[in-house]
Amino acid sequence: MTSVSRIPVAVLGATGAVGQAFVRQLADHPWFVLAEVAASERSVGKVYRDAARWLEGTLPADVAGLVVQPCTPDSVRAPIVFSALDSGVAGEVEAAFAQAGRLVLSNAKNFRMHDDVPLVIPEVNGDHLALLARQQELRGWAGAIVTNANCAATVIAAALAPLHEAFTVTKVVAVTMQAVSGAGYPGVPSLDILGNVIPYIGDEEPKIETELGKLLGRYANGTITPAAITVSAHANRVPVEHGHTVCLTVGFERAPSVAEALDVLRAWRGHAGVAGLPSAPASALTVRDEPDRPQPRRDVQEGRGMGVTVGRVRADTLLDLRLVAMAHNVVRGAAGGSVLNAELLVASGVVHRETGALQLGALPGTP
Repeated sequence: MTSVSRIPVAVLGATGAVGQAFVRQLADHPWFVLAEVAASERSVGKVYRDAARWLEGTLPADVAGLVVQPCTPDSVRAPIVFSALDSGVAGEVEAAFAQAGRLVLSNAKNFRMHDDVPLVIPEVNGDHLALLARQQELRGWAGAIVTNANCAATVIAAALAPLHEAFTVTKVVAVTMQAVSGAGYPGVPSLDILGNVIPYIGDEEPKIETELGKLLGRYANGTITPAAITVSAHANRVPVEHGHTVCLTVGFERAPSVAEALDVLRAWRGHAGVAGLPSAPASALTVRDEPDRPQPRRDVQEGRGMGVTVGRVRADTLLDLRLVAMAHNVVRGAAGGSVLNAELLVASGVVHRETGALQLGALPGTP
């Protein structure tokens, strides 16, 4: 795809922390050009550089002068829309865009667990995008909604996907140590988090416990059959800027040895259609052998922030294995994950490579 034929895209909620991450992910993208930004009423009509308190790096010059639009299909015309909207408003707004014929790549929780909405980590379950055919049939939308997973659930699912394929995961205890950037901006007050751990993140544990089964489930005949995994999650906020770390204790239908588990993790490449996509990391998983890795400070930028790093794989005294996984929560777990979903749809022919129009007839199972 040449720069001349790049698909125009928009970001909803563009002034917030995740919206800014979308702007950074889309800067100089070879397939997409960020043509429109939209946000709440307090920002509408302002130039983007004045509306957004830019948090990281340099604001791309070609975006700085864009005028912020309302989050309505009449105001935002791009065929592909990346949504960084808060869940309090995302449901109604995203549905309006899908009904108006747009492809919505959502970072919000609102539609994740709907039976006809794909919840996708491309390397893990890219085949679940076929669910869009059923979505269109049931809802009568001219467009569609695709969701990415909760940021911590993304780390867990990517680390467990190869092990589940090989040995069938049945039980998981997940203890998260989640970065402050996961709370958005301004996020957690400094006097609450500096030198502290907060053992509660609202609504986070239920997301992890419900999303993992769908992410590791099987698609067939327009339906996702969730994986039968019992999950117990403990979510903690820690004084780390970027990078969610998760300590996992895992039980299997057939317990692997540590050597078998490591072989499977190292060999895993994920969904075949992801390799070579612009945002895809060179390796779906990086396995570290050092006893003290992964660490957010040292590993969070693996694969330009899109990599998932796994380490400390060892036998467990209660279940079968324990391991530690970590990834960049704002890149892999939010904006970058949505952009990669869009890239896979383009590469699969579901989105026209020049116009961005949906071509759902390219999906298996389309009526």
